[in-house]
Amino acid sequence: MTRYRVWAVAALLAGVLLAYFVWATEASPDSPYRFKLGLDLAGGTELVYKADMSQTAPADRAGSLAALQAVIERRVNLFGVAEPLVETEQASALSGTTEDRLIVDLPGVTDINAAVAALGSTPTLDFRLAEATSTLGTEYAPTGLTGRYLTSASLQFGSGATAGLATPQVLVNFNSAGAALFEKITRENVGKQLGIFLDNQLISSPVIQEAIPGGTAVISGNFSATAARDLVRNLNFGALPVPINLESSSSVGPTLGAAAIAAGIGAAIVGFALVALFMIGWYRLPGVIAALALAEYLALMLAVIKFVPVTLTASGIAGLIITLGMAVDANVLIFERTKEELRKGESPREAVRVGFARAWTAIRDGHLTMIISGLILFWLGTSIVQGFALVFVLGVLASFISAVSVSRVYLLALVPEARTGLWRFLLSSGFHKS
Repeated sequence: MTRYRVWAVAALLAGVLLAYFVWATEASPDSPYRFKLGLDLAGGTELVYKADMSQTAPADRAGSLAALQAVIERRVNLFGVAEPLVETEQASALSGTTEDRLIVDLPGVTDINAAVAALGSTPTLDFRLAEATSTLGTEYAPTGLTGRYLTSASLQFGSGATAGLATPQVLVNFNSAGAALFEKITRENVGKQLGIFLDNQLISSPVIQEAIPGGTAVISGNFSATAARDLVRNLNFGALPVPINLESSSSVGPTLGAAAIAAGIGAAIVGFALVALFMIGWYRLPGVIAALALAEYLALMLAVIKFVPVTLTASGIAGLIITLGMAVDANVLIFERTKEELRKGESPREAVRVGFARAWTAIRDGHLTMIISGLILFWLGTSIVQGFALVFVLGVLASFISAVSVSRVYLLALVPEARTGLWRFLLSSGFHKS
């Protein structure tokens, strides 16, 4: 019994420390372990963009969409928006075609106009070859060389220009794939015009004199030094590989988010209180231990959510509340098996040991099936479902530890060998007195 009492004290101390960690980190406004709140709790803006893939080959669409997501993520991060979420999806349009969309969540930004401004109008850069048409005119044919291959941009001034009359130029550098493509284009099209388009507007149309190796191009257009600097800044923030159009926007105010947090906390408190009262009223001493183990389970879950960190959403809070009942379900199985052993005449300590052993397979299989269900939800679900599934799976794992380890240690540390006197009442359940 001494060994179990040492472990019980250690478990109790660990629970107190976890609870203190949760409280202290949330009380400190500068703590890096404060809860990370999702858009529906912290308030913020969601922007939905449609990616224009009309000029992109079907084989390149997936790569262009991934590059677009990376560019927008970099752009949002540079503006210091806390915990942004940028996702891509394919949706069916009314015409029956498939649309590629970009969903941008900006927690803390509740002004839609400010959100659009923070995202910025990152330019679309592409190079097109001039080709003759049947109407004796010319148009520019896409080359496949776009801003997705861009690595950096810098400002320089045309050589030989006198002071005050320097012509601003923008020097762009491509990655290895872009450098190879640029060299191929210039080598195969000597003597042709190569149009440089920014947001579908022609800004320069130099004539290709020779093959240009090295992956460097110079953009010279009719723009001022200020415009050139802005262009360099925007290109370094990330030139969009494909054009995007804002389809819809919505915002969640901080008041609504605060109401969702208050409702979630209230539901968790009421749920915990009702479960604890039922367990104590029906199972007496084992019920008290179950309530204590449940409190430690909550402290462990909240600490894990802070430490990982897991972005907490309303659906995540729902998942946490649901796992409260599941955490107690394992204790119910254990206590019922223990009660059966007591009725057979086993001593309290032996009844606890056998009760845990008999309940083990049911607890293991039940938790395993719930974990599998949660993983499937996380794998196939949308972002809202994934938030629920992640907290749900973490909660199932924590409840497994709480029921199998913590409750067992506390019971074996307290129950005596003989079931006499007050212990007959404390170890009984329901309406039974012995």
